[in-house]
Amino acid sequence: MDTREISLELGKVLKQEGWLLATAESCTGGWVGEVLTSVPGSSAWFERGFITYSNVAKREMLGVNPDTLKIYGAVSVETAREMARGAIRHSRADVAVAVTGIAGPGGGSVEKPVGTVCFGWALKSGRVATAKRHFEGDRESVRHQAVEHALKGLLEIL
Repeated sequence: MDTREISLELGKVLKQEGWLLATAESCTGGWVGEVLTSVPGSSAWFERGFITYSNVAKREMLGVNPDTLKIYGAVSVETAREMARGAIRHSRADVAVAVTGIAGPGGGSVEKPVGTVCFGWALKSGRVATAKRHFEGDRESVRHQAVEHALKGLLEIL
């Protein structure tokens, strides 16, 4: 299933449930939101997107704890979890997805090499899932794979 097919399926499920979706994106820079809103009728289920590229934005817009960023870093499942929960808290959404990572070509380290991406999926009911993945390829490829994984994770949590 490509991102368009996944988005269509997500829209169908969200509309059926009467749920709204929010996104919280860092390394994907709004790409998840762009893919979702390319679906005709997405205004019935897409509530809003947060592009929180900087740590300051993560704190101010999503309420990510400064200690989480200091201890675990922006690219961590802990931060992704807080981003997803923050997207729920700071919107009218029933479900949220968060993406934070290192798309490259620079910025990687031994512990977190380029291609490391962390995800968070949250439901208003309190359920949260996280994942950490490593994707190969150039910046565009890493970001595309991250968008696809984020969408697939949404389908799974729903």
